[in-house]
Amino acid sequence: MPAHPAFNEPNLQAIADILGDTSTGLTGSEIGRYLRECGIPDLEPSLTKRHRLYTALAAKQNTDHCANNILKFLAHVMSPVRHVQNADYFETERGKLNSVLAFSGLTLGEDGQLRRVETANTLPQAEATARALRKALVDRKVHSDVLAFCRAELLADNYFHAVFEAAKSLAEKIRQKTGLQTDGAQLVDEALGIGKVGCPRLAFNSLTTPNEHNEHQGLMNLIKGVFSAFRNITGHAPKIHWHITEQDALDILTTVSLLHRRLDTAVRTHIP
Repeated sequence: MPAHPAFNEPNLQAIADILGDTSTGLTGSEIGRYLRECGIPDLEPSLTKRHRLYTALAAKQNTDHCANNILKFLAHVMSPVRHVQNADYFETERGKLNSVLAFSGLTLGEDGQLRRVETANTLPQAEATARALRKALVDRKVHSDVLAFCRAELLADNYFHAVFEAAKSLAEKIRQKTGLQTDGAQLVDEALGIGKVGCPRLAFNSLTTPNEHNEHQGLMNLIKGVFSAFRNITGHAPKIHWHITEQDALDILTTVSLLHRRLDTAVRTHIP
């Protein structure tokens, strides 16, 4: 592999900050193991994670006079097989890393491999392509909660996980409004099902006419449909077997936006 120019200090620090983040980064034991497996000396294991990582990577880069072993470390850490049980983490971290790597003319693909791209010189350039989906959604005036739950995935322009996170956000809002702790179709039935008492925990309207009953039931079934068609399949199907276009993503996320708006105005009833 040809020598790749060394990362400058801000870029390398940003990479270490992402991988060593207190809340979402690697654990201390993972840092030690991955450094060891990549042949990078762990010089200061007692430091905080981000500083520990930066110290080790910077020292290795200075010794090599290139970034090749840093790239090897990134590919090792971000190998998809390591994240089979936590695809959300993989996509979120990949999006964060790509925002930094763009300034060095690199991108980390869904296969965990690094590839050369046109080097970005400004933040707008670094995010120009990744922001395409987000811009389209903003132009459609999509609900802010959809954007909030999809932020990392949208910045990486990853349609698969943008849809996945948006669908999850509906369940989270229902739980917040009802205090229920279940999920999926069970949550929808418990929160929105009219049941024998003729009244749901959460009502989309006053349920005083047949049309209002039909509307409530239709919105309830639409939420279940979103879970069944997009949330469940994205949670269990490998990406290679579940293709989604940008237009599909826009339409799905717009539907989720509609459901968020209706949930915002749904009323909590007296049903415990």
